[in-house]
Amino acid sequence: MQRRAISTQEILRTAAECFMEQGFHATTLDDVARRMGATKGRIYHYYASKIDLFFDVHRHGMSLLFDAVEPALHTRGNGMAVLEAMLMAHAMALLEHHAYESVVIQGVQLHRFGALTPTQRQVLDELIDSRDRFEQLFKRQMNAAKADHSLADVDASIAVKTALGGLQWSLIWYRAEKGSSPAARRRLAAKMVHTLIGGLQARPYR
Repeated sequence: MQRRAISTQEILRTAAECFMEQGFHATTLDDVARRMGATKGRIYHYYASKIDLFFDVHRHGMSLLFDAVEPALHTRGNGMAVLEAMLMAHAMALLEHHAYESVVIQGVQLHRFGALTPTQRQVLDELIDSRDRFEQLFKRQMNAAKADHSLADVDASIAVKTALGGLQWSLIWYRAEKGSSPAARRRLAAKMVHTLIGGLQARPYR
């Protein structure tokens, strides 16, 4: 009987779901293989260890975020319009790629508290650097919005962490309902972003 072909994308997607549901420490490569209907040896063909697989899921999760947000930088309008489009793109990426982005958050915890080898620490440092670069996209845009007075006079560093943290909290409370549509997720993302934007917009002087 011919073995079913598997791809790295299938492994990443399945691993992301397992890590999201069980956490990094509780998940085994057997869990991932079982969910795929494959053997652990098939996964070892692509990944030498669980943590290597985790790193690749994390890396793909960050790539999805950049791919979503970078096009929004070209939105027409003032600084706040661009920022709103970026937040909307980020919110949609979180809702559409829930499992991958949950792993990205777990990566932060592993970076802070995990027992890692020097090589593993170096890889995770690089992944955390990519998170910092992502955050810098928003910080630069907030400063641009402050410069054109469409953003209130806030501390951009604190405002970015608060805004992104508010959206990322959806990884804890959001669970897609069966049959939910992209349109439904877009409506939810718009409500989330509207709540944030309402607190960030500049107010006219009275």
